[in-house]
Amino acid sequence: MANTFLILNGTIVNHDQVPFDGDVFIENGRIKRVGKALTVVADQVINAKGKGWLLFPGYIDMHIHGSSGNDAMDATDDALHNLAHSLVKEGVTSFLATTMTQAGSAIEKALANIALYENDENEAELLGVHVEGPYISSLRAGAQPIEYIKLPSIKQFNRWQELSGERIKQITIAPEIEGGFEFIEELSKQGIVVSIGHSDATTEEVEKAVQLGAKQATHLFNQMRPFHHREPGVVGSVLVEDNVKVEVIVDFVHSHPKAVELAYRSKGASGLILITDAMRAKGLSYGEYDLGGQTVSVTKTGAHLSSGALAGSVLTMELAVKNMQTVTNCSLQELVAMSSTNAAEQLQLATKGCIAEGYDADFVILDQQLNVQKTICRGKVVFESPEEEKL
Repeated sequence: MANTFLILNGTIVNHDQVPFDGDVFIENGRIKRVGKALTVVADQVINAKGKGWLLFPGYIDMHIHGSSGNDAMDATDDALHNLAHSLVKEGVTSFLATTMTQAGSAIEKALANIALYENDENEAELLGVHVEGPYISSLRAGAQPIEYIKLPSIKQFNRWQELSGERIKQITIAPEIEGGFEFIEELSKQGIVVSIGHSDATTEEVEKAVQLGAKQATHLFNQMRPFHHREPGVVGSVLVEDNVKVEVIVDFVHSHPKAVELAYRSKGASGLILITDAMRAKGLSYGEYDLGGQTVSVTKTGAHLSSGALAGSVLTMELAVKNMQTVTNCSLQELVAMSSTNAAEQLQLATKGCIAEGYDADFVILDQQLNVQKTICRGKVVFESPEEEKL
């Protein structure tokens, strides 16, 4: 691996500044300098001159279960490596491995496996774990198996955190269930991102959860009490709560384009986080797949259980970004916020989500149509589009 790396003549895009043409000098996986016409010698050089390439901070997926036939709940080292490696082709440089509602022993096995995991240099970085369930509402279970839903237990969570090697960073919970508010308050104090999801909470219950530290909502619109003009429910409440960022699955299966536009107009780019919520069928052909012991049928209309319930997605972050711009005509800076910076802020990642001196050298290089041309993780090119490899 080259110790120094120079990217020349790219259009550098951050969430908080006007895009500009410039260079980035990388040393030992970190950004050393950002500027114009840098006069430095590097072991490796990429020159984007005349290509119209955009340089974004690498995408961060806070909510992904699986990809390419693998799932975090498989609880094997190979599954995590295959998952992490599969994500770089869509521009993802880091992610949270997401568990689901299952028997406690199955969740613990997955967490113990993650505790031992060490990234290879050619993979997206596993930042930690998003525990989705089992502390959720049976009324809004969706594809989460109802038989494994439990009441929240701080004692159990602390055991899980220990088993994970302190790698749990986010949890999805329904605040209205018994013990939910106390649980939210305690985990928020621990620095965990508490996300309201799979919830039938009222507006009053959402407001209380936010006061106690909840600061995110899981896959907006899906499996949460919908908006009503006399009871705004979870949907209406999180759209107007300034201290809550919301995950959105922009595949136009989980949410209609107009619903996505509504979220964007309500929250602004600073309040949205693009996620995939992808399951193991992502990147594979249509057919039947397993999700937590349930058969999922994947067709052109999405991934569904036999009941018709949506069971995750097969969305890529690359397509999520494109779809978001198509629907909202948002700026490039706003795309960076929604695909990287907001997630980094939620997870308190001081060196991710921005192209600036001292930050991790995690980038996705895009063409003008937002197609991924190259993905760079920690200063190493880990993916090149087939067209680029031919050059």
